[in-house]
Amino acid sequence: MDKKKNKENLKGVLGNVFQNVFDTELYPTTEEKAANLLYFIIKDHVFNDGCERIGATLFLEFLNRNNLLFKDGRKIISDSALVAITLMVAESKAKDKEIIISLILNFLHMD
Repeated sequence: MDKKKNKENLKGVLGNVFQNVFDTELYPTTEEKAANLLYFIIKDHVFNDGCERIGATLFLEFLNRNNLLFKDGRKIISDSALVAITLMVAESKAKDKEIIISLILNFLHMD
């Protein structure tokens, strides 16, 4: 896959994450957007190599840019939890997407 194809694939994922259906956001919360961004980057094999690492990095950056990565000075998701989530997404079946997204959202809302 060439760089142009990677760029097109990434644009497609971002389009999915920010899509509207009948003037309503499909993923209305920032957390839902972040969870789906992670899922789509990994499952759609957006890049030639490193989709899990890139997906995890973009997930963290997305949360950070939206002021959600830290709560009371602590990261809301530990490195080990992020590794577990990333591997879970990579190994999951497409039919389990909603369950996986729910699990990611639960990790984001843990205190």
